[in-house]
Amino acid sequence: MHHSRPVPVPVLMYHVISPAPSVAPYPQLFVPPREFDAQMRWLARHGYHAITLRRAYDNWTEGSPVPARPIVISFDDGYLSQYTRAFPELRALHWPGVLNLEVNFLQPVGGMRPWRVRKLIAARWEIDAHTLTHPDLTRVDDARLWSEVDGSRRALRHDFHVPVDFFCYPSGRYDDRVVAAVRRAGFLGATTTMFGLARPPDFFRLDRVEIDGSDRVRGLAAKLRKLTASAY
Repeated sequence: MHHSRPVPVPVLMYHVISPAPSVAPYPQLFVPPREFDAQMRWLARHGYHAITLRRAYDNWTEGSPVPARPIVISFDDGYLSQYTRAFPELRALHWPGVLNLEVNFLQPVGGMRPWRVRKLIAARWEIDAHTLTHPDLTRVDDARLWSEVDGSRRALRHDFHVPVDFFCYPSGRYDDRVVAAVRRAGFLGATTTMFGLARPPDFFRLDRVEIDGSDRVRGLAAKLRKLTASAY
């Protein structure tokens, strides 16, 4: 079954797919690979189908069909584990992911090297912008704001020859000035860290569902039940 009417879509938000080291300042951002794999398989068993954010957008704006129970699996920053741990599981399910890539993470240690990004693109992943250096955009001056927003899109488009249609606010920090810059840079929309379903009409404040290391399958299922009880 496919939907051609506009459908609210859960956008899952992941960071590091690895056990949290004891010294991690934000251990909740680490999801162990075994838990991630179990969550993806739970989604598949319960009829979810992963799509890109662009495909969701086309459904909202043009009525393009999406599968039953569409869901977006997004990853912030560009950690190496997103390639080594998450990519194989999604590939086994024939699902795309969405990588919100901080340009500064295209580095040798701990980050996502360009050849790996190209492998993801070849597997139908979507690449979106997450600034150059991950600052709090509400606290930078206008020149720095434009550099981080427009510059990140330009850099990713130049390096990978993909549209880079969406933006992800670092740490979920944005205000009207930031939104205006994202619009001016040519993005079609932007994702936040606010809990909820992504849906029209405010494409520049799209909600997501943060998945923490403590959630496990039960927590993921509970969050989705809360959001989608009346959505489908």
